[in-house]
Amino acid sequence: MALHDPDEKPLDPEMSERAKAAAKREWTIDYRAPVGEPSLVPPDSVQWKVFRNMIAMGVGGVAAVLLEFADARIRSGVWDHSVYPVDPIGRSRRTGLAAMVGVYGPASMARKVIAGVTRMHAKVGGTTPSGRAYKALEPELLNWVHATAAYGFMKAYHNFVRPLSVQDQTRFFEEGEAVGALYGVTHSASSEADFMDMMEALLPDFEPHPINTEFLNIIASGKAAPGTPKFLHRALARGAVSILPPVVRERLELGPDWDLTAFDRAALKTAGRMADAWRDTRSPAWLAAERLGLPGNFAWLPYDRQQRILARR
Repeated sequence: MALHDPDEKPLDPEMSERAKAAAKREWTIDYRAPVGEPSLVPPDSVQWKVFRNMIAMGVGGVAAVLLEFADARIRSGVWDHSVYPVDPIGRSRRTGLAAMVGVYGPASMARKVIAGVTRMHAKVGGTTPSGRAYKALEPELLNWVHATAAYGFMKAYHNFVRPLSVQDQTRFFEEGEAVGALYGVTHSASSEADFMDMMEALLPDFEPHPINTEFLNIIASGKAAPGTPKFLHRALARGAVSILPPVVRERLELGPDWDLTAFDRAALKTAGRMADAWRDTRSPAWLAAERLGLPGNFAWLPYDRQQRILARR
């Protein structure tokens, strides 16, 4: 089934109904309650800084999808068992919500959402077009999906928002271990080098597929956020391709059309810095800080100031 613009008439009415049902089941998260309940990831973490930046999340999320779709087992699982073919934007939004609640949400709600996702994944299994069997809860696949998200978000923030020290890059990977364990991850990438080792083991099976370019075209089209200038959507798609390990981009055959131009880079960096400076009082990061009795802008503060605030509590 081809990837399909969500504004067009769906090719498959049954799939369209599944998409509507999935939208109705979306979680509503209250990041302000219960008051005082900790999150799975601590507020002075690198992840609390990175996940509040929508440019990093957008670029990193697209890169993660491309890395996942490189493996036919994951690509087949998504295409055969989810609403991605007719509602890629809605599916991506729900995936993003699960990521946010894992970082900022009260731990009890994060566990509920993760358990719900895991129950759905437990039903997913089949065979790829080449006949290879897969199950969504296979440790190798779970480990890779978790690692691709960490790699994508970290690299996007580092490249297009603010450079992260080697120490903070490693901290970012390590901070995701608790969330990964709840998803059933048996090996959480502890560094970029560890991620690369995982990639090398899977690389022989990576292959190109039209779905990748169709997915990128939808991202570049601006359908996900119509109020944002289209040039920024194109830059976001190219930025995602630019942070892929070169060998993966080569395997996926993502050619010169997806090269990041100087204008694209400047646009992403400008937008990334603006997003980083915006103290959004309705964002999960702000609301979660208030839930913990911290200043709403806690995630925006320098690390040393965060430590002084925490020490006074």
